[in-house]
Amino acid sequence: MTNPLNELRALASRAENRRTETGIPRLAMVQGEIPAHLLAAVYEPMINLILQGSKSMTIGDRTLDYDPATYFVMSIELPAVGQVHPAASGEPYLAVSLTLDPTVLATLLADLPKPVGQYEKDAGFSVAAVTPELMDAWVRMLRLMDRPEDIAALAPVYEREILYRVLQGPHGWMLRDIAAPDSAMARVSLAIQYIRREFAESIRVEALAQRAAMSVSAFHRHFKAVTALSPLQYQKRVRLLQARTLLVAHAKSVTSAAFEVGYESATQFSRDYARVFGLPPARDAARISGEILGEQVR
Repeated sequence: MTNPLNELRALASRAENRRTETGIPRLAMVQGEIPAHLLAAVYEPMINLILQGSKSMTIGDRTLDYDPATYFVMSIELPAVGQVHPAASGEPYLAVSLTLDPTVLATLLADLPKPVGQYEKDAGFSVAAVTPELMDAWVRMLRLMDRPEDIAALAPVYEREILYRVLQGPHGWMLRDIAAPDSAMARVSLAIQYIRREFAESIRVEALAQRAAMSVSAFHRHFKAVTALSPLQYQKRVRLLQARTLLVAHAKSVTSAAFEVGYESATQFSRDYARVFGLPPARDAARISGEILGEQVR
């Protein structure tokens, strides 16, 4: 009998060292060394399954590590820094991911009995071990890459099964909270969406709390628990990530990028940037541009 993990590795080995679409809705895969600047981003809600090698994710002051046959659940949009590593035996990093669709989750939850007792918790991200049932659902989903004519009929079924298996696991409450409009996580999500739209503007925590229908103290507590960042730290991370894109992809000057993302002081911007990314903005942009050029020459 074929080992499910080995079969998944074989199926995903056609991926490139960047996010590689599979032709299956919301399903992507990646292989090999990934440039560090691509791993610093605002991540969308997803389930990420590690097949080979390992990965670490740093969100705020929390770092989570995960290895083969573990999966990472991110239930809310979070600015994070990732790092991938090959296997000890030398095989490249390999992973697949499923972007979470709240509509699909809500439809699935409507067909399931409501959980007994309290399930809502705080953190919006965590790691768990893969069960044989969950692994089997992933295998059947990825096999559809070789049967594209079956995708429309079967991918929604397998997606529901993957979500159902995660719902049965230790972090199933996260998926329930995504689709529950009155949960603390859903309310924090409303504030996050506003921050991401208006990141360059001056934002008051009181206004965010009102948007989330919480007291200021409750909002701040839930926001920090879910994201490992305060609301203003979250905004700063989004600003810095956007500034990095302006510096690298649009060749903006440091001062121009700083003002465009909402900073009033280019000096403060440079200090914050170096604290997060390890280098001053101009040097970091030059390093990244050099890496991109090197990849293009290969």
